[in-house]
This record gives sequence, structure tokens and C-alpha cells, in this order.
Amino acid sequence: MPDLSAVLTPRGWHDQPYEPFRDGIEICRLWQGPPDVALLRYRPGAVAPRHRHAGLETILVLEGSQSDETGTYAAGSVIFNPEGTEHSVWSEEGCVVLIQWERPVQFLAGESAA
Repeated sequence: MPDLSAVLTPRGWHDQPYEPFRDGIEICRLWQGPPDVALLRYRPGAVAPRHRHAGLETILVLEGSQSDETGTYAAGSVIFNPEGTEHSVWSEEGCVVLIQWERPVQFLAGESAA
């Protein structure tokens, strides 16, 4: 088992260090795997372009709401995006999500993988 003392922190998710990820979206990488685990913080109106999942992605909405073509998910929602599914993601009001993914997504409009 890895030494988790180097990655565990007493800070809450509001106080984690974030860095730029995509336009209007910041990331805090919590675990590099696979699976990878991170916090994503969306500014109001931020959009992640259409992409295909190369492995299972699991999301827990911590704050605000996140939307895709199938609906809007409020704080407390758990979302599963199985391998092979495609969608865009946006947040009208802004949000923070905890995300875990098995493999990087494939952006479909010539974008680089996450």
C-alpha cells in the first residue's frame, strides 16, 4: 500500500490548490492512478467540449450544478459516464465536482485529452 501521508491533507476541498485546466475550469489533482481522482472547479458559464469516455468516469457534484445533454445535476448528485459515452459538460451557475476516471477522455473537436 502506498504511503498516503504525502497525499492526505487536513484541508477541506474549498482550500485545496487548483491550477488552470481548460477555459473557465480549474483542477486539483488528488490522486494519479489509474484511476485518477481530482476536483474540478467550473466558473459560471464554463464548458468542457464534446468528448468520448475511454473508461468509466464517476462524478460527485459537491457544490452548484453541472449539466450535459441528459440533464442538470445539483449538489449531491452522482453521475456515471461509462466507456464509450459522449457528451459536453457545462455549468451555468458554476460548480465543484469530485471526479474519478479510469482513462483520459478523447475530445472530439481536435482538443487534447484530459
